[in-house]
Amino acid sequence: MPRSDTPRLPAGGVTRSSLLLNAGWSRHQLDRAVGAGLLTRPKKGRLARRDADPALVYAATHGVIISCVSQAKRRGLWVPHHDRSHAAVRVPGRTDAGSTVLHWRAPLLQREPHSLEDPIENALDLVAHCLPFEDAVAVWDSAANRGIITRQRMARLPLRGSARAVLAALDPFADSGLETYVRLRTQWLRVRCVSQAWIAGHRVDFLFGDRLVLQIDGGTHVGPQRTRDNEHDAQLRLLGYTVIRVGYFQVIDDWPAVQHLLVEAIAQGLHRAAAH
Repeated sequence: MPRSDTPRLPAGGVTRSSLLLNAGWSRHQLDRAVGAGLLTRPKKGRLARRDADPALVYAATHGVIISCVSQAKRRGLWVPHHDRSHAAVRVPGRTDAGSTVLHWRAPLLQREPHSLEDPIENALDLVAHCLPFEDAVAVWDSAANRGIITRQRMARLPLRGSARAVLAALDPFADSGLETYVRLRTQWLRVRCVSQAWIAGHRVDFLFGDRLVLQIDGGTHVGPQRTRDNEHDAQLRLLGYTVIRVGYFQVIDDWPAVQHLLVEAIAQGLHRAAAH
């Protein structure tokens, strides 16, 4: 019989009461913990600590599984801005999840019966069918870049439709969603483009042709980082490279202007090595 008056719940602080009963706790002990405010009952058959993860409590309360964009974000992946949470429905039926986007798609991997979070493979499959193509590829790129998935592993799963198209565009070397967008949006230029190319002791985001460098500034390009970037830009120019540096909002909100810069630079031959 457990010695403490309060059961220890798993990470996240939400579990099924049946698991605690199987572990040796009595219904009386659990009722007493709830009555004392040490535990709560978000839904019949579920128990939670007072400091439990709100997302898990929400999933337990509404009988859903955290998935799609929400699960990708919880796993630390790059995701586009989303105001609404996303969840999967385990069993078809009446489910009231408020403003949450609900997904009814059959999972690639079977879900553990007591889990409130989808395996990342299931979440990515939903991402591919939920988000616009570029956004979905950016999330998958992030997962591959962090080693959470591999192209080979995902290719062995029964992917269909949009998910197969996203897999075909996957690039594990993309360091951010911004790089994914640029890669997809410049493929039509028919100029060799290398992402994360190593030049003059540092990586550059994109190298077009032999001499045209595109750098994308994210939120970390301030202070010492900005100084290092400026120093590297100077080294690149001394070596004969043309450097175009743009920011997050230019890529997201003003892509035509960025594209025009690249097209103009290529038209001027700035991507070619100087003739000797």
